[in-house]
Formats: sequence, C-alpha cells, structure tokens
Amino acid sequence: RHIGAVIVKNNRQIATGYNGTPPGIKNCFEGGCPRCMARVKGEIKSGEGLDRCMCTHAEANAIMQCALFGNAGSTRGATLYSTFAPCIECSKMAISVGIKRIVVIADYPEDGSQLLKEAKIELVKLNTDLLKPWLTIIPADPESSAKAVNK
Repeated sequence: RHIGAVIVKNNRQIATGYNGTPPGIKNCFEGGCPRCMARVKGEIKSGEGLDRCMCTHAEANAIMQCALFGNAGSTRGATLYSTFAPCIECSKMAISVGIKRIVVIADYPEDGSQLLKEAKIELVKLNTDLLKPWLTIIPADPESSAKAVNK
C-alpha cells in the first residue's frame, strides 16, 4: 500500500515518511518483504500476516526521521498529515512524541482513533470533495487504494 506522511510545525515541514522497508533493505516490491510480495501475488488477503511484515508505516518513518536527524523534540505540538488514519501502533507513537493534531484523507480499519481521542489529539478527516483533483490516483478507502496501486 502506498501511504505517505508529513509532520509539520509552525507551517514548516520537519519530516516525511512512507510505507516501506528499513534503510538498506530491498523495497517491498523488489522482494525485500516476503509478506508484501505474497500480498501482491494474491497469496494472502489484505490485513493478513502483518506480524511477518518487514515494512514500517509512513507515520512511524516520519517520527523516526525526526529522531535520526536530531529533531526529536520538534514533534511536540506538531501536526501529522497522513493518507489514512494511523493504526494503533502509529497512534501510540504520535501520542508519545507529542503530536497534537492528525489530518487524514480517509479512515483505516482498526485505526487508533479512540486512543487519540483519549489522549486529546485532534483527528481531522479532510473533505475529499475539495481534494478530488489530487485524488485521482489513490481512492479514499484502503482496499480500493491497494487495488489501484497494484494494477
């Protein structure tokens, strides 16, 4: 699945991330993650085998980028923009590093929205009608997104 994330503070981009394997590991679609290759081949369904996935989510990659480049404190009070609402694990990371607002295009199955609500982090879903000129490649739901990207 092609997902992107951007962390912004004071109207400045401080980090970006995308779903993918760790640095130095072949990309998913080059055989770096056997689970993702099995998914592309139709051997497993979406959402299955995630415990065997070697990929890191876009949100986590953006957060780790801040740590890697010495900007760990810069996430406090920042906004995270992402394609989909973050999963529970990425929601926990966002809470832990002090992100205060998350803006998404679409919901995600088993997202961390309840956790974010409890932590008083604002979760905003954009009005996709305003974004239609930019959403012609990626549909607004995860299943259709995976199908469109993997044609």
